[in-house]
Parts: sequence; structure tokens; C-alpha cells
Amino acid sequence: MTEFATAMDPDAAIPFAKRFVSSDAFRALFREGMALVEETASYLDGPGREEARALQRMGALSYATESMRLTTRLMQLASWLLLQRAVAEGELSPEQAQGDRHRIRVNGNETVSNPQAIELLPEKLRDLIEQSSRLQARIRHLDALMSEERAPMPEIVTNPIAGQLDLLRAAFPGR
Repeated sequence: MTEFATAMDPDAAIPFAKRFVSSDAFRALFREGMALVEETASYLDGPGREEARALQRMGALSYATESMRLTTRLMQLASWLLLQRAVAEGELSPEQAQGDRHRIRVNGNETVSNPQAIELLPEKLRDLIEQSSRLQARIRHLDALMSEERAPMPEIVTNPIAGQLDLLRAAFPGR
């Protein structure tokens, strides 16, 4: 079997998704994502609550809106990470995970925040929003790669002339 044929055989190759969810890179991404969830929860339940009380009306409204967007984004990202970890640990098959995937919106189209409203927010909340946006971009990229991989492979069209050449070589060996 040629190197090309081996690379095109889906049973011969280890899929990216399977390799990735079992890798140190995924474990690091998982830890980073969960740490961001914990950091955000601690901030919003503690210092963030105090900082929100000190904001003017428009700042408080922005705080409420953006903290809700932030927690929603992080819960979706954490769900994606947990789903992938379940696959890596054998708790779910990739097919089962694909079935659950439609409930998780890492590619959700969020409304864009008003930059002036963001400027009214405490620095720590802005930083958490930025970190979560970067994490979301990375996960979106990985999810897209994994989705492409699950798409059906196009049928390999064999070269009709190659078959004829093989027949000629077999009929006239040594030439």
C-alpha cells in the first residue's frame, strides 16, 4: 500500500480529535479553562460584587449585562471541555459526544458589546472577558478542526489510466 493510500485510509490514520483529547495540550487547555471558570466565579461572588456596587447606573447595567455574557460563555466552554474529557477518558464514544455537541454553542454569535459600555467596567472584569474571548477563539478553532474531521471523506477517484498501465506491465514484464 502506498504512503498516499495509507494517509487516505480513515481506518489507518489516528484522527486528530482522538489524538488531541488524549494529549497533554488538551489537559493544559482543560486546566486553563476550568481555572478561568473558578477565577471568574470567585471574582463575581467577591470583589466583583463590591466593585459593581460602586458603579454609576450605566456602569452597573453594563456590569450586569457583561457578567451574564461572561458566565454564559464560560459555561458553554466548560461544557465543551468536559464533553471532550469524557471522550478522552472513555466515558463517552466520539459518536455519543457528537450527538451531545449540538447543545453546546462554542460558535454562538453573541451580540457585540458596546466599547463605551466595556470601558465603564472594572479592570478585572474586562480582563476576564478578554481571557474568556481568547479561550473561546481557541476552542472554536479546535471544534472546527474536529468537525471537519467528522465530515464524510470524499470518495477517492482512482486514475483509470493507472489500471490500464498495470495491465500492460503485467502483460509485458521487464519492459
